[in-house]
Amino acid sequence: MRLSQFLLGAVLACITLANAQDNISASEPTDEFLYTLKQSLVKVISNEKSGGLGHGTGVAISKNQVITNCHVIANTRGVSIRVWGDSYSPVAMQADWKHDLCIMRFEWANITPVALGDSENLKYEQPIISISMPGDSPAPYIELSKIKALYPMDGSQVIRTAAAFAIGASGSPIFDYNGKLVGISTFKSPGRGAYYYNMPVEWIKTLLLKPEIPLDQIYETAFWDAPDEARPFFMRIVLPFQNQRWDDVKKIAQEWAAKEPYSAEAHYYAGLAEENLGDLTRANQYFQQTLKLQAQHPGTLFELGLMANRSGNKAEVAHTHVALKAIDDALDEEFTEALKPALPNQ
Repeated sequence: MRLSQFLLGAVLACITLANAQDNISASEPTDEFLYTLKQSLVKVISNEKSGGLGHGTGVAISKNQVITNCHVIANTRGVSIRVWGDSYSPVAMQADWKHDLCIMRFEWANITPVALGDSENLKYEQPIISISMPGDSPAPYIELSKIKALYPMDGSQVIRTAAAFAIGASGSPIFDYNGKLVGISTFKSPGRGAYYYNMPVEWIKTLLLKPEIPLDQIYETAFWDAPDEARPFFMRIVLPFQNQRWDDVKKIAQEWAAKEPYSAEAHYYAGLAEENLGDLTRANQYFQQTLKLQAQHPGTLFELGLMANRSGNKAEVAHTHVALKAIDDALDEEFTEALKPALPNQ
């Protein structure tokens, strides 16, 4: 199948999505809307065994239940939440140690809860709202961002966004533009240019069905805190990719694609590795497979457009412009900049 057919298919998918989406607002949220969401946030304070205080963020999913990351409240001497000047201590909790999600239950808290959304139908470049309370900040911090990648895992998908979060922001919520909770900010990759990962709301819905456990339950390690060889492929590939170790990227990506053939990201990284190692035929095959799985995968459209430009295929470059613009004008602008010839000595 010709590359243009894949690009035209992606364009049609983007147009269909733009016409059919009923859960994504085209305009940025108002200050009044954001203020309403902030009412559901809490500051989580833990008394560390070392004697200091730890800080995290949580969000109410019922008037007396708060979701946060387990690593925020685990192995401490005591936990409390602060809600606009008032403090409460939990009486019980539910824990999903593997996915680092813990629900604390309180008495008399009466916090305004958020609505649970659906992270199964999220899209690349979909706008999201991140609200956190980093460090010992007394007020929520808001960042409007976009979804950059989705990684299928355990019946749902881990969400990577461009919204950075700092120490103390673990457990903070991300919302769609309808104000529905779609994920919980949990961990980031090491080094500069970090990637930021969020646990999907589907895992929260599953956790709500589990029995409560004692607050002093021994903490178990989350999947992201396991040894490198036991971590998901989407974590293992980040540093080799960022350091342009293409042989390592190729090895990890090919193993990833073999074990998770439904993962668009696996095929995308395999294509990047082949492209940078000089095998453009194999790269194109992997990129085409990526588009079969995720028709509007921005990175793949971007790379195919650059490959078409280098081969002098102006028609395919034009298709790429249309495809990227249909997803986000900013992506097309970035592509336009990438097409410009490098200046001497650059």
